[in-house]
Amino acid sequence: MAVMRTFLLVGILGVLSSVGCQSAPEAERDATPSSGPELPPTVGRFDYQLGRAHGSVPGLDVVVRDATSDPEAGAYNICYVNGFQTQPGEEDLWIGGRENLLLHNDRGEPVVDPEWPDEYVLDPSTSARRDGILEVLGPVIVGCADDGYDAVEIDNLDTWTRFDDPASGAIHREGALELARSYVRLAHGNGLAIGQKNAAELAETGRDELGFDFAVTEECAAYDECSAYTEVYGEHVLQIEYVDNLPEPFDMVCASADRAPLTILRDRDLGLPGTDGYTYDQCPPPT
Repeated sequence: MAVMRTFLLVGILGVLSSVGCQSAPEAERDATPSSGPELPPTVGRFDYQLGRAHGSVPGLDVVVRDATSDPEAGAYNICYVNGFQTQPGEEDLWIGGRENLLLHNDRGEPVVDPEWPDEYVLDPSTSARRDGILEVLGPVIVGCADDGYDAVEIDNLDTWTRFDDPASGAIHREGALELARSYVRLAHGNGLAIGQKNAAELAETGRDELGFDFAVTEECAAYDECSAYTEVYGEHVLQIEYVDNLPEPFDMVCASADRAPLTILRDRDLGLPGTDGYTYDQCPPPT
């Protein structure tokens, strides 16, 4: 299934410098939350603003933004982190000293996502590699907490399902799940809720074994898998559909019994209001 990526062209080097180069294990040891994380509201106004944060949707109650964007005052803010692939424009952060943390094919070349050719695929197959990945992305998650976010969503959990051919580069399922567990521990240790992003086949595992608190799903109506999330996470599912891949008119999607309480329709590029193709609509509250 195609998944949405951020169009962010600013690297996370600035995030790393702002929170320091503390390793992920140290960050986990230092975290002493007093209570469990707050989950996203299940009513109100929701928007998905990757790469283009803006205040043009009035009265937002829940919003997802990139880790380098500021939270929206008065809203429940979810911080986007690409946890299993690199971000566009960040090649210099990985190629060279950290190239061993990338998935390689049988010719020894780093693997890129063919659907998103400016993103390398991370390789969480060993404990050492996972630690190396966490040294880079752990401070980003901690930075989300420091910046005032309420939660994080970790993208590309499903890389192990999309890269499974040893000749072209294969992700080990258990390694990917172990990295996900580390992200969950780090988020919870810093007072953040954490959302499972896509990967419907992992919904039960994601909640019961990995510890995710809620789900963020793109195009579950288009792929007839919304119930896989709502049967596990209940009302704590945020659903985004895209106007170029609707299986039926949006009002019919909204009438579906298994759609999430907070379901929106967006343009694929997540553009700004007033730009060509901009689309935003939200289902009314379930009756």
